[in-house]
Amino acid sequence: MDVKSNEPFWLVKNGLLASYPSLHNDDECDVLVVGGGITGSLIAHQCVGEGYKTILIDKREVCNGSSSATTSMLQFEIDTPLYKLIELVGEKGAVASYDACYKAIDQLGEIASKIKSKAGFKKKDSLYFAAFKKDMDWLKKELETRNKAGFEGKWLEAEEILKKYGIHGTYGGILSKQGASIDAFCLAHELLEYNHKKGLQVYDKTELTSVEYKRGFNHCTTATGAVIKAKKVVYCVGYEAVNMIREKFVDLLSSYAIISEVDEKLYCQYKDILIWNTADPYLYMRTSDDGRFLIGGEDEEFRNPSKRDALIGKKEEKLVQAFKKLFPDKSFYSDFAWAGTFGETKDGLPYIGEHSDFKNSYFVCGFGGNGITFSVTGMEMVSNWLKGKKHLLSPYFAFGR
Repeated sequence: MDVKSNEPFWLVKNGLLASYPSLHNDDECDVLVVGGGITGSLIAHQCVGEGYKTILIDKREVCNGSSSATTSMLQFEIDTPLYKLIELVGEKGAVASYDACYKAIDQLGEIASKIKSKAGFKKKDSLYFAAFKKDMDWLKKELETRNKAGFEGKWLEAEEILKKYGIHGTYGGILSKQGASIDAFCLAHELLEYNHKKGLQVYDKTELTSVEYKRGFNHCTTATGAVIKAKKVVYCVGYEAVNMIREKFVDLLSSYAIISEVDEKLYCQYKDILIWNTADPYLYMRTSDDGRFLIGGEDEEFRNPSKRDALIGKKEEKLVQAFKKLFPDKSFYSDFAWAGTFGETKDGLPYIGEHSDFKNSYFVCGFGGNGITFSVTGMEMVSNWLKGKKHLLSPYFAFGR
């Protein structure tokens, strides 16, 4: 499955940062990570750091799937508001899920610092504003629920938002202190390079074609003919998991994004804030670390890559119009437009855990707007499971929940 359009901004901006060989000889390991995007690179980082012999494979060039198309807004807020998530899964699981995403942002910052990343990790405030008057009541209820659970935030009236951020046509919103942004494509490459030097074996253009479980090991055959004998397999294949799992567990959506030419004035005004709204689909905005302004949204049901990409021009126009409506006194000069595919689950939570059809294996699929922060949580979960320990979030992220 093609999960991105041909020229996402991050791929053009960074170019081919690294390339790895394909695998042609049989090998064995403690952990085989399938998928070389931001999720796979984080899981491999955790495994190598804990001393497991780890191999990572990807059927493409590494990082060239969804990680090259992501807009990398790092939020602790899950796509499902906290008060609704409490209704769906209970207070314990809902608050723990939000708390995990909250902590994941700082954990990602620590990882970026440790590997001396140049991917532009930056902590930011987050403004979640009401796009319609009817949204004010539930958004205020959401703030009250968050504050009660210990998540800091305050209400800004429409006049305050206009005065402080120059955003027109809002009906008030929640301002939170916990948010960030990063170039996930660049970070994934950096993580792979960092861990490759520490013994991680990385092979791209190496597709996993079959797995046979026998005598306590997964014997993993690749399209190159090599067989990897692995004690554990961790599938970090994102939305392509729909081709592996027999039951329907996620809805695939196409999402669109545009990014401006370098605009120092616009960048300086909004470099410390993430902006998103209550519309469905919601609109979201942030600056990039190289002085641009990014806008994403206009999601719709995913049908196929060709139809998705054919809409890029039309979606670009709509996103520019949305900017002009919110910022009538500012100019936006679009430089790149692209599309990606992401998954929407019934409760906004990811699928991280075991599946009965795959022995000695785990899936780390961080769906929705929190894919990267969920993947950071997945590092801790996989670490626990490899040691035979349970994790609080396992039942809430499980298949068949």
